[in-house]
Amino acid sequence: MLKSRTFLKKTRAGGVLKIVREHYLRDDIGCGASGCSECCGAQEGPALESWPCDPESSLCPQPHYLLPDTNVLLHQIDILEDPVIRNVILLQTVLQEVRNRSAPVYKRIRDLISDLTKHFYTFTNEHHRETYVEQKQGENANDRNDRAIRVAAKWYNEHMKKITTDENHPQVIFITNDIKNKEKAIEEGIPAYTCEEYIKSLTANPELVDRLACLSDEGNEIESRKVIFPEHVPLSKLQQGIKSGTYLQGTFRASRENYLEATVWVHGDDEENREIILQGLRNLNRAVHEDIVAVELLPKSQWVAPSSVVLQDDGQNGDDVEDEEEKENTLKTAINEKMLRPSGRVVGIIKRNWRPFCGMLSKSDIKESRRHLFTPADKRIPRIRIETRQASTLEGQRIIVAIDGWPKNSRYPNGHFVKNLGAVGDKETETEVLLLEHDVPHQPFSQAVLSFLPKMPWNITEEDMKNREDLRHLCVCSVDPPKCTDIDDALHCRELENGNLEVGVHIADVSHFIRPGNALDQESAKRGTTVYLCEKRIDMVPELLSSNLCSLRSNVDRLAFSCIWEMNHNAEILKTRFTKSAINSKASLTYAEAQMRIDSATMNDDITTSLRGLNKLAKILKRRRIDAGALILSSPEVRFHVDSETHDPIDLQTKELRETNSMVEEFMLLANVSVAKKIHEEFSENALLRKHPAPPPSNYEVLVKAAKSKNLDFKTDSAKALADSLDQVESPDFPYLSTLFRILATRCMMQAVYFCSGMDNDFHHYGLASPIYTHFTSPIRRYADIIVHRLLAVAIGADSTYPDLTNKHKLADLCKNLNFRHKMAQYAQRASVAFHTQLFFKNKGIVNEEAYILFVRKNAIVVLIPKYGLEGTVFFEEKDKPKPRLTYDEEMPSLKVEDTEFHIFDKVRVKITLDSSNLQHQKIRMSLLEPQIPGISVPTDSTSLNNDEPEKKRSKLEN
Repeated sequence: MLKSRTFLKKTRAGGVLKIVREHYLRDDIGCGASGCSECCGAQEGPALESWPCDPESSLCPQPHYLLPDTNVLLHQIDILEDPVIRNVILLQTVLQEVRNRSAPVYKRIRDLISDLTKHFYTFTNEHHRETYVEQKQGENANDRNDRAIRVAAKWYNEHMKKITTDENHPQVIFITNDIKNKEKAIEEGIPAYTCEEYIKSLTANPELVDRLACLSDEGNEIESRKVIFPEHVPLSKLQQGIKSGTYLQGTFRASRENYLEATVWVHGDDEENREIILQGLRNLNRAVHEDIVAVELLPKSQWVAPSSVVLQDDGQNGDDVEDEEEKENTLKTAINEKMLRPSGRVVGIIKRNWRPFCGMLSKSDIKESRRHLFTPADKRIPRIRIETRQASTLEGQRIIVAIDGWPKNSRYPNGHFVKNLGAVGDKETETEVLLLEHDVPHQPFSQAVLSFLPKMPWNITEEDMKNREDLRHLCVCSVDPPKCTDIDDALHCRELENGNLEVGVHIADVSHFIRPGNALDQESAKRGTTVYLCEKRIDMVPELLSSNLCSLRSNVDRLAFSCIWEMNHNAEILKTRFTKSAINSKASLTYAEAQMRIDSATMNDDITTSLRGLNKLAKILKRRRIDAGALILSSPEVRFHVDSETHDPIDLQTKELRETNSMVEEFMLLANVSVAKKIHEEFSENALLRKHPAPPPSNYEVLVKAAKSKNLDFKTDSAKALADSLDQVESPDFPYLSTLFRILATRCMMQAVYFCSGMDNDFHHYGLASPIYTHFTSPIRRYADIIVHRLLAVAIGADSTYPDLTNKHKLADLCKNLNFRHKMAQYAQRASVAFHTQLFFKNKGIVNEEAYILFVRKNAIVVLIPKYGLEGTVFFEEKDKPKPRLTYDEEMPSLKVEDTEFHIFDKVRVKITLDSSNLQHQKIRMSLLEPQIPGISVPTDSTSLNNDEPEKKRSKLEN
């Protein structure tokens, strides 16, 4: 059956265009119930059970299917994902609305449909002759869709009566949270309940109630409470205000150190007001980290300076904000006008970027209470109020909670329990938490992905050698950390007949195995990067590629992409060429083994000669980079030694860097620069590049003040000036001082990012002092490198292009995902180190160590313990105890506690312990031993910021 609709549309040129839309209706669309005699097997794909037997509902004791509306799918997806909920009818009308309103929820629903054990059936009601409805005159789209859903629900119930003579035939239950829609359904004879009514009727599964999303903005229990936050401006008025310039749009970024402070990075090119500071609960106005918000700029008379106080949210279950007002007063300090920054307040939320959050339940002290607070693992996320009957069970567990809303008269947002991950401190649980919290894709590769791997045994064929150079005769070797299995680069150096040197960087040809657009390529693009944890590696590509076919192991033939230079002995490049190749590495060496060969007076074989040549050239290249203004920065890095049976860390060792580390790094950097120039020459609008923005001057304030306190004059107007300033730091009595300055300088840097050359005009890499840069040297563990390989292959005629490769808008979207994945991988790695540090001190007991003050705050000092690479905050105020006399000097910077004064980089001695008094809040604690302050000994939270990152071939700023 064909329905058609004709209407007229006026064109821009003033003409009239007749448009005819045709809509096909069918009689052969099945109901989805297995074995339905009426439909005669017309349904396709996943089917409903012919006789649903669970769950048992006190409201509907007979067998039944569920038919939810759009809002139930959007807001109660956690309920639908529970194994108890099965046999659900998803209407085409509902799915279309969900897809338009929330891509993440739509994906989760598609996953449910694919799960055959769930029996979720998609019914195309918009093309079924008996369930299609036309929009009535004067009826809006939402009302028409509600009516279409009711028509489909009624048809289903009539249909169920036909397929069985049993009076206890299956019913179709309409689930909706729209009260008016529910009332209309009941009037039309359709069994209808709200989601809450139905879930509470499942008496055999009371735990499901905890997973209900709280959709009421103001629950009955808090209606009488006073308003805490200003009303949010409606979205329509926000858009008008942004267009007129009354409001500014940006990304809300909460502070890790101070829960009463945040910044908003304004979208656009206005550099002066790029960052806006927000201070105080009311100015933050219920925004959550990473939300897109609208802010109103405050008058200059109300501008503030970034706070120097460390504040953690220790509020109780109540909504009393008097304590918050007292804390907000501590943010204010006597400052000069130069320190003031553009300040503002959140007036509305443009887009919520909420996700499920990992953390722990803080059980209410009120006996029998069902309302409790959830404390997220991420300190930038506010605590969340949830209702649960399982508080005793969930206490001491890592759980997942989702935010449902944030009423203006509630101190905290409302949410619901989603999932119990396991006990706090359990290794598998903690690993799962940090992967979920940092959104790291870590599920096993699907069969669809694995189907695109080459069949084993695999060998290089004649077809593989087309457009490829055979370099298996060269004395190529790799240099990597111990136990490295994903070897993605190798090197060679030899003298040519003309006396010059040939130097080659050979990179695993991963793009040969991962072809554009297939499931393997899509999964690699989604993952973006390999994530290295202390005892676990989350591969970007399947292990067959990462540790075997693409790993440049010794004495096996491997496919590579080679960058080869002809250089003179002064490391000046005379010629550069790129070629796809086949190599056979002659040795897989560790940094220590390579260094031993270089230093040995007795070894003169081809591999050793090649390494010595490479090392000599690398020293020249490094000096040239530094002279050009490249930064040599630092971070406290350690490596764990673990017990072979328990896998607990039993020792910590500071990483030792050798000349060979620098040698490999220099040639990786050089290859990346050379490839960046080539792909930009060939694809000026479509090259995937990497840049490192110069930090704004305000970032350097803490570094300049630290230098001033040591009678040093630091220049930061350019990378070269900063590098020269860092090089002048010398102190025979304080050899670690130079390292501390470089660690501090690292904290001042901006994040390096991927970008599409056609979407930006600033290519400069600040840290490397390079006008252009990209990533080419690690395609096993970075998807960006795979794209760069494809661009380079097309540029040299070794492979063909494809549409997405030359679409700058799609490339820009890809870069956005890669930047996010790279950042999350770094955070996950640091969290893994922090957890293993905690395990180490659990086994170690009490430790006394020397530390250095890295930052001075208004009420605390942040110390660094070099031996363990451990960083922690030591507070000088304790709740419910007399406060000491504190005097803070922002300019020095320094903090006077009673009669003892602390300056940045001062040496102190601390006691480190693991507080196990509360399993739920087990954490490393510190107390100050020297200098001693009478009456002050406050153990405090500590976190490890070590970056035990195995990306060994790159400088700190190449990240």
